[in-house]
Amino acid sequence: MNDHYADGSGDDRRNPRGRKFQSSPAPKPPRRSRHSRNQLVIFLNFCLTAGLFVLLAVGAILYWGKSEFERPGPLTKEATYVVPRSTGVSSIASGLESEGIVSDAQVFEYGVRLSGAGGQLKAGEYAFPAGASMRQVMEKLKSGESIMHAVTIPEGWTVYRAYERIANADFLTGDMPGEVPEGTLKPDTYLVQRGTTRKEVVRQMKGAQDQLVEEIWEGREPDLPIKDIGQFITLASIVERETGIAGERPHVASVFINRLKKGMRLDSDPTFLYGVYGGEGKPSGQPVSQSDKDSETPYNTYKIRGLPPGPIANPGRAALEAVAHPLETDDLFFVADGTGGHVFASSLKEHNNNVAKYRALQRQRNAEEEAASGG
Repeated sequence: MNDHYADGSGDDRRNPRGRKFQSSPAPKPPRRSRHSRNQLVIFLNFCLTAGLFVLLAVGAILYWGKSEFERPGPLTKEATYVVPRSTGVSSIASGLESEGIVSDAQVFEYGVRLSGAGGQLKAGEYAFPAGASMRQVMEKLKSGESIMHAVTIPEGWTVYRAYERIANADFLTGDMPGEVPEGTLKPDTYLVQRGTTRKEVVRQMKGAQDQLVEEIWEGREPDLPIKDIGQFITLASIVERETGIAGERPHVASVFINRLKKGMRLDSDPTFLYGVYGGEGKPSGQPVSQSDKDSETPYNTYKIRGLPPGPIANPGRAALEAVAHPLETDDLFFVADGTGGHVFASSLKEHNNNVAKYRALQRQRNAEEEAASGG
């Protein structure tokens, strides 16, 4: 039997029936079903589409929110709003919306939080201009530039009168503290936020006076006839009540210092008036009577020698400085000159002449007033 090979490239053998033998092909790896492949593609496409949709939606919301946050607000005229202490962003946002200062509390709250200012909003009373945007409102609350209210205590006021003013200030809150000793409140103008407690205002005033008095007392002249800081405040309060002219205070102080050194009575009208009427003061329009001057009180320096038992008012810096550094004079007397000031004298004779001139001037004025009124 002859075997035939074609160029050595294959087997040309035939089976008994004359057919050629063929070699079997190598097996192929199993293929994923078309159904499974379609499900994965669909899922991935869905996720991608959903993700893009979410990103677009979030972007649109953020863009809208930013626009709302920065566009002019609903105010048509200036308005004020009080942010209470220890108030959270949500409460502030709701309050601003209810007052018509912002158009949407949620947008304001989210805008503040996304800006990182959630813990930076400060308590106080704020003024917002017409058309203020939410961003401008936020920046104002961050700045702490709130409206400040003035509490003014003039020099020479008593603690009673100071307490009366503090109690009647409607921008303050809380009860009044117990009354502090006379002379221990610093006359000044204090700027406070709405909602500040009355106790805090009094605490500030007392602390300021304590510091001022200590500072001036430490630098006083060494030979003053004053035993302690209490007497220092007392004499300064008398000087304060005797004259409202700042330039006269060192001269007035020198008169009282000289009288103390000589053991003379101070003969100060404001002292006996305080003894009679206390911190409330003499009723307006009521003349000073002889019985007032003759009153038997420990404050009547026409009756007692030396200083009264305590201050008769709250002295300011100028009066305290005048007592700590009095003018060097020999004067022992002074009387009003009829023009708001005083004339000073070192002798009783000179003083009596000054008193006579003052009384003559008063009589002349009274006569002129009567003539003008047709009396």
